[in-house]
Amino acid sequence: MKKNKTIAVIGLGYVGLPLAIEFGKKYRVIGFDINSRRVEELQRGEDHTLEADLVGMRQACVAYTNTGKIGLSFTSDENELQNANIFIVTVPTPIDNFNNPDLTPLLKASALIGKHLKKGDIVIYESTVYPGCTEEDCVPVLEHSSGLKFNTDFFCGYSPERINPGDKVHTLTTITKITSGSTPEIADEIDRLYNSILANGTHRAPNIKTAEAAKAVENSQRDVNISFMNELALICDRVGIDTNDVIEAAGTKWNFLKFRPGLVGGHCISVDPYYLAHKAKSLGYDPHVILSGRAANNSISKFIADKTLKLMIQKEHKIKGSHVLILGVTFKENCPDCRNTKVIDIANELEDFGCIVDIFDPWASAEIVKKEYGKDLLPAINPDTVYEAVIACVSHNQFKTFDFKKYKDQGAVIFDVKNFVDRSLVDGRL
Repeated sequence: MKKNKTIAVIGLGYVGLPLAIEFGKKYRVIGFDINSRRVEELQRGEDHTLEADLVGMRQACVAYTNTGKIGLSFTSDENELQNANIFIVTVPTPIDNFNNPDLTPLLKASALIGKHLKKGDIVIYESTVYPGCTEEDCVPVLEHSSGLKFNTDFFCGYSPERINPGDKVHTLTTITKITSGSTPEIADEIDRLYNSILANGTHRAPNIKTAEAAKAVENSQRDVNISFMNELALICDRVGIDTNDVIEAAGTKWNFLKFRPGLVGGHCISVDPYYLAHKAKSLGYDPHVILSGRAANNSISKFIADKTLKLMIQKEHKIKGSHVLILGVTFKENCPDCRNTKVIDIANELEDFGCIVDIFDPWASAEIVKKEYGKDLLPAINPDTVYEAVIACVSHNQFKTFDFKKYKDQGAVIFDVKNFVDRSLVDGRL
């Protein structure tokens, strides 16, 4: 391995920051982000994502201040990247309005790195992509920007991120991580690098494309499994039985997988299948199962809104001008992450019918929700407001003690998306 490793982590979000902190405990690490506000936040020792080990982060920063040889620093000055010899890319890989992969952040990061790439340097990608993206899309940008030749002057690897926002058990250092490299020797070096910070080691993939495919498959499989349960929920609703009762009964079979229906958002499960589908289509294959799963999961928000409206009509509530309270806007419980949340689709559908929708979420950033979705969050629930419907979308711990009975007694429809509300109070659930 390189004796004097200086690692630059490009992108300091949910993936990059924990990685920079862990490597910063053993190596010299430059945490880089183009968002100067994010850098300033981290320099203050704060993290709005709540994913960082703040104690470890501050210790790593102090280590750099004291020694200058190991430890962590944050910057938005790209000139500092010239000191790095290992670059790890952790920028977002979203989809566009047509569900096609948007590689803009990834390719811009590659062009930026290329300007500071030197002979013998290694570029490792962690961002989720389709098989072939690293070598077919990113490497040409690195070569063009640097003037260097791939696998002669510089090398690449791929080690897909497995960050699960809000999960304090399956963290970076406790999971098994996939590694790969563009040559056997570089694969060895990258594997040793990650093993130096991991408790459970690595799985070395035979090549970069295999590692890329594994990441896409992980989340596509979960997406398809949830889509089956969401489709089951639609069927059970028409039959007039409870989906969760069916799952509990079927779950008595030893090999039954107890997935649950629900909203599928976030940066991974609702996005990664489109990357795999894109690659399949480019090779002339139409991925029916993957895309049908996506269609089923994307339809569930409309079902929740429409079902709530039907239940309101059954209680003789006037739809136009009715007040609806939505509890939770993040894509999962006890986490501030609002990326690709499908709760917004429920709110939009209800507003299209003339409902007045209030959203309350003690975990979410009102600033981010306003910027990304144009919605205002309630700072607090007004106890005097009478709601015709309450939809429990996210099972935050704070909502476990919410007084649903009060609103039920006032005649409100109670719809439980996450199956955590007292069943005797619920009018509808998935």
